Amino acid sequence: MKLFERYVLSEILPPLVGALAAVILLFLLAGLEEVIGPLLAKGASPLLVARLLALSVPEALSRALPIGLMFATLLGLSRLAADSEIKGALAGGVPVTRLLRPVLLLALGITVLSFLIGEGLRPKAYSESLRVQQQIVFDNPRVTGLGQAGEGGQTLVLTDALNRAISVGEVRPGGELRDLRIVAMQAGEAPREVITAESGTLVPGSNVLELRRGQRVTYQNARPVTVLSFENGRLPVQDVQANFAKDERSSTAQAGLVNLPLRELWDRTEAFRQQKVPAPAEFTAFHRKIAEPLAALALAFFAVSLAVYSFRGSLNLGFTWAILLAFAYYATWSVFRIMGENGGLPPVVAAYAPDLIAVVAGLALLWRSERR
Repeated sequence: MKLFERYVLSEILPPLVGALAAVILLFLLAGLEEVIGPLLAKGASPLLVARLLALSVPEALSRALPIGLMFATLLGLSRLAADSEIKGALAGGVPVTRLLRPVLLLALGITVLSFLIGEGLRPKAYSESLRVQQQIVFDNPRVTGLGQAGEGGQTLVLTDALNRAISVGEVRPGGELRDLRIVAMQAGEAPREVITAESGTLVPGSNVLELRRGQRVTYQNARPVTVLSFENGRLPVQDVQANFAKDERSSTAQAGLVNLPLRELWDRTEAFRQQKVPAPAEFTAFHRKIAEPLAALALAFFAVSLAVYSFRGSLNLGFTWAILLAFAYYATWSVFRIMGENGGLPPVVAAYAPDLIAVVAGLALLWRSERR
């Protein structure tokens, strides 16, 4: 790597570290306000809540990497432009590609790192966070607010490794579960079994859910085949995890899909595709697993293009512009994500459109700067 390219990187790396720390802190503060604060206010164990907060760091880091890189690139190159160092380099015959190359190489490394985090740390941290949520619930059931007035019919959804969703209407002291509904799910098909029960208890130290006063209905081709009522029953479960949501198609549940491994998302989407079942949240999450790491390359290209344009157009970029553009990207990404998850846009468009917008904007800026 040439001396000039190393010098450009030396201007970007320090603000990159600071930007990552700031963006991660913002994501954690958002989680603190939305989830952590209410849990603590309702008496959840501070140690469990701190653990839950720590487990959200990998997701925050993977989201922060592309935004932090754009912010740091804009800040570093604006400093070079303000001191006329870019002007001197271009006047000395250094091509724009020499400015692009170190930044894009750094962006490529960040893309790979973000993908590895998404495939390694994030799924493990997400799975562990669900276990911690379960511990929080059964350590102090009051934290869910289930059965309390003003909660808007909130439901605690437990899931297990056998692909069953266990909806709980209320958690009482001692771990008693009320108004249970257990659905044995099948990818892209109607449930094969639905069990309802007035109450139940997860037996401590075992993988058994004891049910009381309920009904079991089995289905074939979406039609009930058998109906059985019972006073007491025992249901084996595996690796029960907790998820706070009004239903399993809520925004909370949808947000967790992107934390699944790419292979698992591929299997899910293939099953839905073969059975022609619309599943916009799953398809959007699958494409996001690829598009979000690539955002580092797209945003780095845009940042360098904007820096070159601003220099040739005498536009002074600084800290304020960097902040505004970072938030503009995040807002654009959020809108497309929500529209994709709810079927408002094709999943491919929803996932890749923010990256494509950044690349097209960068190309337009370079074209405009060459015409000046």
